[in-house]
Amino acid sequence: MAEYTMTKTRPLARWLGTALTLLLFLGCAREEPNVISGNRESILYFGNGSEPQSLDPHVITSVTDGIIASALFEGLVRENPHTLEIEPGVAQHWEFSDDRKTITFSLNPAARWSNGEPLTSEDFLWSFKRILTPAMGNQLTFFLFPVVGAEDFATGVTRDFDTVGIRAPDQHTLIIELEFPVPYFLTTLTNYYTFPVHRDTVEAHGNWTDRFSDWTRAENLVGNGPFSVEDWRLHRHVKVKKNPHYWDASNVALNGIVFKSIENIMSEEKMFRVGQLHYTSQVPLAKIPGYRDLPDTPYRESPWLGTYYYMFNIDKPPVDDVRVRKAMAMAVDRQKLIDKLLRGAAIPSAGLVPRDLIPDYEPPGSLEYNPIKARELLADAGYPDGAGFPVLELMYNTSDDHRKVAMAVQQMWKDELGIEVTLANQEWKVYLDTLEERHYQLARMGWIGGQVDPTTFLDTFTTDSEINRTGFSDARYDDIILRLAPAELNRDKRMALLREAETRLIDQVPLIPFYTYKSQHLVQPGVEGVGSNVLDVVNFKHIRLDPAAEPYFYRR
Repeated sequence: MAEYTMTKTRPLARWLGTALTLLLFLGCAREEPNVISGNRESILYFGNGSEPQSLDPHVITSVTDGIIASALFEGLVRENPHTLEIEPGVAQHWEFSDDRKTITFSLNPAARWSNGEPLTSEDFLWSFKRILTPAMGNQLTFFLFPVVGAEDFATGVTRDFDTVGIRAPDQHTLIIELEFPVPYFLTTLTNYYTFPVHRDTVEAHGNWTDRFSDWTRAENLVGNGPFSVEDWRLHRHVKVKKNPHYWDASNVALNGIVFKSIENIMSEEKMFRVGQLHYTSQVPLAKIPGYRDLPDTPYRESPWLGTYYYMFNIDKPPVDDVRVRKAMAMAVDRQKLIDKLLRGAAIPSAGLVPRDLIPDYEPPGSLEYNPIKARELLADAGYPDGAGFPVLELMYNTSDDHRKVAMAVQQMWKDELGIEVTLANQEWKVYLDTLEERHYQLARMGWIGGQVDPTTFLDTFTTDSEINRTGFSDARYDDIILRLAPAELNRDKRMALLREAETRLIDQVPLIPFYTYKSQHLVQPGVEGVGSNVLDVVNFKHIRLDPAAEPYFYRR
């Protein structure tokens, strides 16, 4: 099928290109494009990247899975996609104690599960117990450690959940007690790993702490979000429909969403062009300049609180030597990577915490590009000009863009250090298992912040963090992240402590930060209410489709 290049062209050539694409599409598909039928029927066709690992909010760890979970489940609060202000979820209002350490949530009496059953504070209490129970293996529990007793329970120090500061005095009241005032804690509660799950459904399909069971199958799953599952076909889509039992159903404009599992972003972009998608998860790097140049472009780009990096398994030679790790980090020309390969669609960064996106925080930059110093370090480690350096394997999850970045960095290491690095890729689910088992030397990873605070990144590298798959461990770092910073009420002093922690992390080089993300999406003109924010939050309650809007496909 001919590819329509998104660049400025003469009107006739542009029209002929569009017409040819349309004819080819209609000849292949012989059906009405999804965007047209979707606008008319209020069905959103949403490119969601990888196939979901699970629909259990207490198991998943990826952004793409979390997007689907946010449609099927709802926590105590939500975020406004335009302002990031906290909005009511299941809790219709909440109050802080004078010392800001106790939050009392008043639950909406109209809140229901998708099977029509009332949703109560007991459901949240049981769900938080499930989230924090060690046997559950929830890898994101550390975000809840500010709750009184949560860390001890989650790490097995105590088995008594009554020691955890979460109480349900009546059916519509939930009380959460914190060890220290946490300014961003409400934002934590907007994330999928804090969502409630339906106890009877979970227990009807296995043990309540099973990580994978049939309760998340489309025909079984009971949620409490604006939508409920209609159909899940592996490697194709997850279809959801409007949940009539949702407490705010009258303000949900969409009748359904089709989350398309499309790992190949070139295919995703083509589907957008021929009217099969309203929204893409990404945009191919080669297409970005052309889309940027269009006068009425569907391209949306915004700084995103996330970091793209490579991480080392620091227990594996030759990267068990910090001099080798630092040499490899300092041999990467991030600006060249952004300018030449990423087409300016990212922001170079040598720190884990993104620069300029978190007020009052300045990350360290000790791993900046310095090829002379990099060669000195490698020579000190016993590999002058790369001599004797063993072949190193870099792993990445299957993606054309990840492959291009890997090839570019591979060449930089060869040119600057004289070392050979081989590349290997795996599909997302297999890749996550490989990382969790630490069967790698060097691997690609990215981390997207859940709240506008440095801890959303730094918490992940404490010694006992399930997300820390590098082997990095530092007692002072742990002390700052787990005790000193949470207890510090002075914002400037707290930020100074966090910067000290990140400096210690970066100096040990368990990872090589490359850049801060920019969110990149193609959005059809008929989609209203998506919003633009540094967390790239999509709140499906706010989205509407204009049936009168002319789809982008027909506009060129």
